[in-house]
Amino acid sequence: MYKAKIYVTLKEGVLDPQGQAVRAGLISQGFAAVEDVRIGKFMEVVVDAHSATAAHAVVREMCDRLLANPVIEDYTFVLEEMA
Repeated sequence: MYKAKIYVTLKEGVLDPQGQAVRAGLISQGFAAVEDVRIGKFMEVVVDAHSATAAHAVVREMCDRLLANPVIEDYTFVLEEMA
């Protein structure tokens, strides 16, 4: 069994209105040093696979097909073997 920690973020150059709203809120709260905020998604998925290579392939396919929109989002993930 493997746990995948998946991070999905907007690609550079894609407008992030939620990030801009958070940035404005932080600045209004006195955090003037904030230059930019980008909002993303974090997911944990447990995969039953016989090897790290197989788990990696399954998680990559899940991200490509459903968890991330390849047109506007990038993703990265880390696998952890579970005891």
